[in-house]
Amino acid sequence: MFERLTDLIVKHCSPTLAGLKSGNMFSSYCENFQDMLCDLRTLNQRFAVKGIKIIPLRYSDKRCLLYVFRLTALSCDLADKKAFKILKDLGYKSCDPGECIARLLMRLNSSEQFPHEIGLFLGYPPEDVYGYIKNKGKSPKCTGHWQVYGDEKVALAKFKSFKQCTRIFCQMAALGFSIEELAVAG
Repeated sequence: MFERLTDLIVKHCSPTLAGLKSGNMFSSYCENFQDMLCDLRTLNQRFAVKGIKIIPLRYSDKRCLLYVFRLTALSCDLADKKAFKILKDLGYKSCDPGECIARLLMRLNSSEQFPHEIGLFLGYPPEDVYGYIKNKGKSPKCTGHWQVYGDEKVALAKFKSFKQCTRIFCQMAALGFSIEELAVAG
C-alpha cells in the first residue's frame, strides 16, 4: 500500500512537492484506515525536513481524501486579506493554519455540500475562490486546476507549470527517484 500511496502523491501532488503551490488533495482507495494512518505517519516523518505534511481529511466507503500541504505556504495563503475575509464570512475565527484546518475538517465531515473555501487551502487565488462561491461555479473565464474568475493569464501560466512539473516528477519517479528526493525543501 505504501508504494501505491507514494505513486499517487507524485501523480496528484507534484506542484506541492516542488513548492509551486501550498497544497493538493486526492482520494485514495483505503481497505484499512489504521494501515493508512501508519503509512501517513511514516510519510510525515520523511517529509518533515521538507516542510510538507499529509493528513486525512475524510474517510468513507473505503476511500480516504488526503491533503498534502506546505504549512509555511498555507500560512501565507490564509493570512491574505481577501482569503481571510472569505474564511471569516464562513465562520473561521482566525487565519491560523491549524485552527483553519480543524474548521475545514468539521465542515467537510458535517455537511453534504463540499466546502468551496477549500480552494484557499490548495493555493487557489482568493478572487477565484470568491468568484466560484459568488457565481455558484457558473460562468468562469476558464477552467484548469480550478475555475478562474480573476486573472486568466496568470492562471493559465500556473496551470501550464503544474502540468509540466507533474510530467517531470512522474518521469523522475519512474527512473527510481524517491519521493523524498523529488520533494524540495521549503
